[in-house]
Amino acid sequence: MASHANASGGGGGDEEMVEASTLRHRHGAGKDANGVGAERQLAAAAAEGEEEGPSSVERAFVDRAVPSWREQLTVRAFVVSFFLSIMFSIIVMKLNLTTGIIPSLNVSAGLLGFFFVRLWTAAIERVGLLRQPFTRQENTVIQTCVVAAYGIAFSGGFGTYLFGMSETIAKQATEANNAQNVKNPHIGWMIGFLFLVSFIGLLALVPLRKIMIVDYKLTYPSGTATAYLINGFHTPEGAKLAKKQVKELGKFFLFSFVWGFFQWFYTAGDGCGFQSFPTLGLQAYKNRFYFDFSPTYVGVGMICPHIVNVSVLLGGILSWGIMWPLIRNKKGSWYAASLSETSLHGLQGYRVFISIALILGDGLYNFVKVLIRTTAGFVVMMKKNSTLPVSNNGSPVVATEAVSFDDERRTELFLKDQIPKTVAFGGYVAVAAVSIGTLPQIFPQLKWYYILVAYVFAPVLAFCNAYGAGLTDWSLASTYGKLAIFIFGAWAGASNGGVLVGLAACGVMMSIVSTASDLMQDFKTGYLTLASPRSMFVSQVIGTAMGCVIAPCVFWLFYKAFADIGVSGTEYPAPYAIVYRNMAILGVDGFSSLPKHCLTLCYIFFAAAIAINLARDLAPSKVARFIPLPMAMAIPFYIGSYFAIDMFIGTVILFVWEMVNKAKAEAFAPAVASGLICGDGIWTLPQSILALAKVKPPICMKFLSRSVNAQVDGFLGN
Repeated sequence: MASHANASGGGGGDEEMVEASTLRHRHGAGKDANGVGAERQLAAAAAEGEEEGPSSVERAFVDRAVPSWREQLTVRAFVVSFFLSIMFSIIVMKLNLTTGIIPSLNVSAGLLGFFFVRLWTAAIERVGLLRQPFTRQENTVIQTCVVAAYGIAFSGGFGTYLFGMSETIAKQATEANNAQNVKNPHIGWMIGFLFLVSFIGLLALVPLRKIMIVDYKLTYPSGTATAYLINGFHTPEGAKLAKKQVKELGKFFLFSFVWGFFQWFYTAGDGCGFQSFPTLGLQAYKNRFYFDFSPTYVGVGMICPHIVNVSVLLGGILSWGIMWPLIRNKKGSWYAASLSETSLHGLQGYRVFISIALILGDGLYNFVKVLIRTTAGFVVMMKKNSTLPVSNNGSPVVATEAVSFDDERRTELFLKDQIPKTVAFGGYVAVAAVSIGTLPQIFPQLKWYYILVAYVFAPVLAFCNAYGAGLTDWSLASTYGKLAIFIFGAWAGASNGGVLVGLAACGVMMSIVSTASDLMQDFKTGYLTLASPRSMFVSQVIGTAMGCVIAPCVFWLFYKAFADIGVSGTEYPAPYAIVYRNMAILGVDGFSSLPKHCLTLCYIFFAAAIAINLARDLAPSKVARFIPLPMAMAIPFYIGSYFAIDMFIGTVILFVWEMVNKAKAEAFAPAVASGLICGDGIWTLPQSILALAKVKPPICMKFLSRSVNAQVDGFLGN
């Protein structure tokens, strides 16, 4: 999903997932961001289409009966999906609340789903109780369900708009922190809100599935790549490779988990432990340049394309290495000397608003670009489909193209199980009516007519996003969310809780647009694996329902276990929460609160983001691949460069591995990276439980300069 976030993209949508959703769709073949290995090759192969003969995929499965859509929805599939959804939701939540960069976890979801159900069926087969073999259709159901569930951990806004409503973030933003613009997290209203906004997008484009997949033959590279992976798993060669990949994933999962446990012993106080190791010196550490020994971000660096990692590091050097020290020297001139570095009227204001300018410049450019490409592609497609030649006797001649065996088989089964239009239209109206009546009970500032307007225009925007994703694999869900922030926030006005209205409207719009695109990606995956559209739709619904409960519970665990969550400079700073809140403040109040020269710098970086993107598109491909990405550069502007160093080490490991043995790197790098991410992410669960139980680490490991150490020794000696 995309995620934002998805194998369906989950997604992932846009699923900020770099802002993660944009980067993962722009630079990877995997539903989110897998720019490495087999998934990229499979997407490329998919784009070329399959030919009848030796390369035919379906001929390899022709002797296997296709189960009915009900048989594809098995109890074991949803049991495995449930536990995998919890694991991946914890991982995504941790990434959400640390840096906001969330790579593709689709390979891991598909691989682990395949592995666990294989174990299940093998155990049952030994005792002679196996009734139904494990099929690629069932594997597709698991993949779809898991990615839909963990996609909610991203699109639910726990690291962006939803947490941006909280008092913790409002205090840091300094503006609009009054009661009508603040709503603190609570598990009850968060679950209710997600149930109200997460399902309507699934109904928006269901009637168009045949047009998008069969008639227009949109590529949906992420959905196609996922299908090719699943098809590959279920061949004898693919099963052998999957077994080896799972072994590698498990090995590095265990290493990462044990390393996280080991580090915990040395974190008894603030600034303690390996995460505060001044690996590049104390002065660099003060400017947030250090390697923090995080397996998570080394793994992320191995999954993200090289240009993403280099861009993030370059952004960190530009901001924390050059700009912020220079602006700090203007203290007392550009901003009051009495202000702390965390004040938005001081240095923090430059950090936050310049990063916003880069994000908005990049988002606007790509929004216009995708809109132009989508419109042009749609016009060409309409002209192509509307052309109807006429024969000599006046009767229309229908042009027939050679249809491959694969296409014929897939189209036949894709059109077999129809989803009634009454379900789609009636469901959309019913869910919209419930939302319009209920959401104002959760957010009194969000008037019913705001929601009505959003739901009237949402299907059109969802179509634009889904069609654009089908052509380009770019989901712009977060961009539509930002537009909603400015439009609805300005409509409500400062005196009517406009900041909260903007953030809530962002959630409504982003959820609809993202889930609609994700579902269409799922339909493409199902089309290529012969999974029924009904089973795809049901698994997406069940996965979304799981996510609407699991994601708030996981966030609540973090929120209760870590008292300083959302505070700049802590273990979980939730950087995009304050970015989104300040976007809402800008939309309502304008630029009056910015420090001196900040607006000028914002204009410069906004224009620079557009210019850099333009240069990437106009330059020859050999040159363009070395031009950095503005969105990736913007991430460290606010939170520092420590994770950029981790990611760069990951990309260096992958680069060297590819130089030594490219085939092995392509086969196993995603599994190794996923193991590092999953192990460190799952360690967060026992860490949170220990924190809730008031069990504290026994040791504090700190690093001091020689002079400070002498003072400490002298003090202790006295």
